Amino acid sequence: MTEVNLNREEDIQNKLLSKFSFLEGRIKVKRARRIFADVDLNNFRSVFDYIVKDANFNIMCMITGLDEGENLSFIYHLANFDGIIFDLKTYAPKGNPVLKTITDAFPGAGLYERELVDLLGAKVEGLSIDNRYPLPDGWPDGQYPLRKDWKREMLDQKEEK
Repeated sequence: MTEVNLNREEDIQNKLLSKFSFLEGRIKVKRARRIFADVDLNNFRSVFDYIVKDANFNIMCMITGLDEGENLSFIYHLANFDGIIFDLKTYAPKGNPVLKTITDAFPGAGLYERELVDLLGAKVEGLSIDNRYPLPDGWPDGQYPLRKDWKREMLDQKEEK
């Protein structure tokens, strides 16, 4: 079995820890070319900006939204030209899941943010008003099909009224 060299990933991790001490215990190099970090919503943008501008993770792969019970979580998957993927995860309370748009850094991220709005009920401040995506225009307000408590029957009840 060959030994994997993680110097690049560990260097990125160490630079982030020296700049953001609150990431201690919240950033991990789990395997070659993969870095994971959890950051609270208040510190998200400063870490995100550093990763994009200073650590050169300037490829936006996608945003994943998850229902984790009381919170919704959002994982921003970023990559650099060395083939390293950085997964930056943040959380918002399910009762008021408000995020700020990242379309100033990645204009194409608006599509992913619209998915978070339509499918999970996130509110993305700064996201331009546009057509729904991916749900149809006639989809009922307040129906978020990727939330764990959503059931198909809820949609049927709305249609009957």
